[in-house]
Amino acid sequence: MIKIFNLNDVISIKDFQKKDIEFILNEAENLEKIAKSQEFSDELAGKILGMMFFEPSTRTRLSFETSMKRLGGNCVGFAGSSASSVSKGESLADTSKMFEAYSDALIIRHSLEGAAKFISDIVDVPVINAGDGAGQHPTQTLLDLYTIKRQFDKIKGLNVALVGDLKYGRTVHSLAYALGMFDAQMSFVSPDELKMPKETLHDLKKNNVKFHETNSLKDVIDEIDVLYVTRIQKERFPDEEEYSKIKGAYLIDHDLVKGKDLIVMHPLPRVDEISTDVDNTKYNKYFEQAFYGVPVRMAILKNIIKNKF
Repeated sequence: MIKIFNLNDVISIKDFQKKDIEFILNEAENLEKIAKSQEFSDELAGKILGMMFFEPSTRTRLSFETSMKRLGGNCVGFAGSSASSVSKGESLADTSKMFEAYSDALIIRHSLEGAAKFISDIVDVPVINAGDGAGQHPTQTLLDLYTIKRQFDKIKGLNVALVGDLKYGRTVHSLAYALGMFDAQMSFVSPDELKMPKETLHDLKKNNVKFHETNSLKDVIDEIDVLYVTRIQKERFPDEEEYSKIKGAYLIDHDLVKGKDLIVMHPLPRVDEISTDVDNTKYNKYFEQAFYGVPVRMAILKNIIKNKF
């Protein structure tokens, strides 16, 4: 079989070439009808996806499970380390080797940055990173790009504002790299304490990606096509008092976006950063965005498992 999608694992968006991303986005569009139960598939019949979720997850876990089942496969796994032998002291390596024995591919979400890469180095089945600490969340990035492309029929040249917790928010780290591949212009809007990490900025500059930083959303709101909002990552703050000072730094409500030519996205869950009065407006794309996780993850699973077997 000729391999079109060339990745054996999905660990970081940095591992993707632009052509890999475009392939997945096109595949996802072809799979949308299956994702909506309008067509059926047994593409992955007999295959099992191992799901290792050491951190809480709703959308990522359920959309991966849905994606696998939509393609005729099945899933095994746990949600929360207390539901596994990790609670008895079993190492991450040993748990991973057990899942390798039972599964055709592994999904891992873990609080430690680098956990997915560590596992991919010790098992022989494909590994997909479903979020590693404040590091990367590559499949979220792919569904974010898919949402933008479905809305504008392009990504190139768009002006995107990433707003909120840019320091700890792993979704924006991955997304910034990917948007740079498509020559999108970016505004990074955050409190000084939560600015985009220096290493991310360094990489973007090295690749001549256009961006600017500000702590004022009003500076960019009239110029952007996409308002990508993130919550303040309370669970990643070493000091709850510092979190309290920054909580609610930005509130996106209908008055702010009314009359603007933009869409509002959010990786979810939201807390208090987007008012519910945006939900029933044309600006809201965050619920649609969550659905797009299914066809995008179907595209990833279909190709990464078929390439292996």
